[in-house]
Amino acid sequence: MFTTLRRARPASPCSTVVATAATLAILWAGTARAGGPTVIELFTSQSCYSCPPAEALLGELVDRENVIALEFHVDYWDDLVYGSAGKWKDLFSDPAYTLRQRRYAARIRNSGVYTPQVVVDGVVQTVGSRRGRVMRLLERSAGIEKPVLVAVRPAPEGGFTVTVESKAGRPAAAVLLARYDLKHVTAVEAGENKGKTLTNHHVVREFRELVHWTGKPLEIHLAELRLGPNQGCAVIVQAHDQGAILGAGACPS
Repeated sequence: MFTTLRRARPASPCSTVVATAATLAILWAGTARAGGPTVIELFTSQSCYSCPPAEALLGELVDRENVIALEFHVDYWDDLVYGSAGKWKDLFSDPAYTLRQRRYAARIRNSGVYTPQVVVDGVVQTVGSRRGRVMRLLERSAGIEKPVLVAVRPAPEGGFTVTVESKAGRPAAAVLLARYDLKHVTAVEAGENKGKTLTNHHVVREFRELVHWTGKPLEIHLAELRLGPNQGCAVIVQAHDQGAILGAGACPS
């Protein structure tokens, strides 16, 4: 089973995959069709015993075509003591990522705050270790083209140039930058996963808003953005108040 925040009651198993293809289609109703990858967000913690299977599944998805997979490490496990094994502070946890998960819980039907949790395109969620359900959500989302086209390309002077456009007028949205480490291997010395060696992929280390988008064609120059050998990034356009993800693009390696 999955582990919940402070053992709070999670959504029932039957309710974790609420959206059908029809539901997703309604969420995108009236939008233009411009394509774009599916964004999958995993909320996890190195201190969560049930999380490694979900992290392994995400590791299988990071190189999948037309998928942007991101791993957000929450901080509410950091102070939990697991008997004689004590507590383990996740090396990558950030209270900002816990806040992002809480905002999804407030918006997505039959959601909650627990780990491991997967959110697909900002509109549906399920338990991150339930392979069949995760894959079905990805397949359904892949069949619904996003209304906003996002392209990220290297800039001649260094850094990257981002273009955002749509064939139809869009409401207010946020253009977000996710910078992540491609892979980390950690020997956990305490907590629920004491003695385990964990492998994490696409671990988000920076997540911030670049600009507030009004729907008109947009070009952003990120001259200062440089990626090291173990780093990647993606640009995401998300509806106001952390709603549906309207489009996304990965930074070229």
